[in-house]
Amino acid sequence: MAEAGRPANVGLHRFAVAAAIATLFLIFAGGLVTSTESGLSVPDWPLSYGRLMPPMVGGILYEHGHRMVATTVGILTVILAVWLSRREPRRWVRRLGWAALAAVVAQGVLGGITVIFLLPTAVSVAHACLAQTFFCLVVTIAVVTSKRWREGRAAGGGGVTRIGAATVAVVFLQLLVGALMRHNKAGLAIPDFPLALGRVVPPLDSFPVAIHFLHRVTAVLVLGFAVACGARAFASRRPGLKKTAILLIGLVCVQITLGALTVLTHKSVAITTAHVATGALILGTALAFTLATLKTGRAAGGARRAHLEAVA
Repeated sequence: MAEAGRPANVGLHRFAVAAAIATLFLIFAGGLVTSTESGLSVPDWPLSYGRLMPPMVGGILYEHGHRMVATTVGILTVILAVWLSRREPRRWVRRLGWAALAAVVAQGVLGGITVIFLLPTAVSVAHACLAQTFFCLVVTIAVVTSKRWREGRAAGGGGVTRIGAATVAVVFLQLLVGALMRHNKAGLAIPDFPLALGRVVPPLDSFPVAIHFLHRVTAVLVLGFAVACGARAFASRRPGLKKTAILLIGLVCVQITLGALTVLTHKSVAITTAHVATGALILGTALAFTLATLKTGRAAGGARRAHLEAVA
């Protein structure tokens, strides 16, 4: 029996997935603006040089392109929120839609403030963190509108849910530290890898070095939590969780490699931007893993009942 007694709305779920993918691309576009230092290539807002479509040259291409992607995501979010309000029977899911809409509006305003006030660090970091929060909201909507979720049975996640939630928190912390590092231009404060200024622990007497080293330390923490998710997933004997955990561990390994290459290539634009986008993808995957622990599919539930009957 589907949750709330109704079958999943396939069209709505697919649209939510499309919105999540578009949001990931928006984060990539935002990372591209930062990587190319194009944040003030368009000095006015909400127009660009007083126009809806300025000449797409130099840094304007990245900055105005980011605004165009953001506008597209905003429109998708409006459609998603309205669609949920009309077709989604679960009140809490409808509220998620309106929360996502409020977040994307706030994100647009923060983006404008960063331009008007010439990229203040606090606002830029808040802009980056709100982007990740909005992405989490859209990913959650995509997960809970899926057929697997609607037809699944409530499961007592226990330890695997707790480790998943902790992983989401640690990944978000890692992204916050990364945003602080990026917007304080500390990406090359430690220019070597795997050592740090030739040491295991560098002198931490300057903020750029300290925040950069903290970013490396939290990366190791993220890897540890991802591996813990994998161990709990395999112990749970749930195939879906295993696949998601393997993906999570793989993405973290890719992310650490990209982080090392960012330093060794002196912040190559392509690698640095991929590093930003992969961080968001890790957050979304960790969140999807955690949400998946809250449901047990019909097949898994049937197998469990058969096992209990055999034991009895």
